[in-house]
Amino acid sequence: MKIAIATDHAGFCLKEDIKKAFPGYEWQDFGAYSEESVDYPDTGTPAAQAVANGTCDKGILICGSGIGMSIVANKVKGIRAALCNTPEIAQLSRMHNDANILVLAGRFTPTPLALEIIKTWFETPFEGGRHQRRINKIREKYFV
Repeated sequence: MKIAIATDHAGFCLKEDIKKAFPGYEWQDFGAYSEESVDYPDTGTPAAQAVANGTCDKGILICGSGIGMSIVANKVKGIRAALCNTPEIAQLSRMHNDANILVLAGRFTPTPLALEIIKTWFETPFEGGRHQRRINKIREKYFV
């Protein structure tokens, strides 16, 4: 599975920890490449576009609060980005919302918790059923 990953400066260290902790995945790294200040739209937008166009299967975006990356990613048609701060929320974001991008708050999510959230998110399938109807509305009816 190919995963787009992007951060601003606040998420750089967490991003590096994530890539090391999940060596079985192919990572397409959109930056940041250091802790030097970077604007989250400059890294998050191309990562979200790579997921939307199918170049990458899923994505993980990180900024200080996670809010900026969530806003940026959800501006890209076809993206369902979810800011998750617990494994349970990550699980629901996949089961009910078929989230294709996981967003983390770099300043508020310790690495061990982030790794648990990601593991849960990767392992949880979309339930479909009544939830598919809602995803279809997002895709077809309201956000064309």
